[in-house]
Amino acid sequence: LQLQSNRITGMPTIPRLNDNIHGRSTFVADCGVPSDFDETLECDNCTMCCNINEDCHPQEKTKVQKLGLKGYGSAAAALSICFIAFCCMTAFLLYITARCRNIGNTGTSEMMTSIKKVDMYALSKIGKDSVYSYFVTDKVFGWFIASATLVIQVGLLVSFILASEADLQNDNTDIQFTWHCPRDTDVCYNRTDLTNLGWFFFCVLMIAFLSKDMINGSKLIYHSAKITHSFKSRI
Repeated sequence: LQLQSNRITGMPTIPRLNDNIHGRSTFVADCGVPSDFDETLECDNCTMCCNINEDCHPQEKTKVQKLGLKGYGSAAAALSICFIAFCCMTAFLLYITARCRNIGNTGTSEMMTSIKKVDMYALSKIGKDSVYSYFVTDKVFGWFIASATLVIQVGLLVSFILASEADLQNDNTDIQFTWHCPRDTDVCYNRTDLTNLGWFFFCVLMIAFLSKDMINGSKLIYHSAKITHSFKSRI
């Protein structure tokens, strides 16, 4: 049933067929954005939503929704919480291990020298030109600048995540409608240029670009667990 490009403003209640059996082209309507109507047509049972440019996109659950999560925002929040918990647990276990082995239990002068060396090491791993180097200092203003930068960057990331949500009736979505449903056939096809090879090179570039930061971050977690540091310094 293909009802796209015909200016239908109301959609009858039609049950959705099984996509695995009948495919994604069984129920197509103008429920995508940008829309030709003042209010985007809502069609919960449609398998494909098309917009005013006759570009379409399947209306189906994303991979994260199939895992039981609400959307990419929930997935990002869950991943961030798990990552922070993992880092804290790792640092705590390293601290317990160091304490059991009595590592760093030296005289006061030697301890202060060791702390300064570790602080310099941490600064070298963070990067002297990075605003996050202020976290290594004891200055409140420096902590404020670094924290404000972190909040701004997280806010920008959240805006990108929210724009990636697969809400085909939301004008703020950045979903690319790459499918096309020709009027002379009942089968829709995908015109995307994404390939497995492209995803492979993307992963290689991301790993090559971020591996240095991941390694340096791991070293910082290890050094923060030394018992020569105070609780404030470890945080």
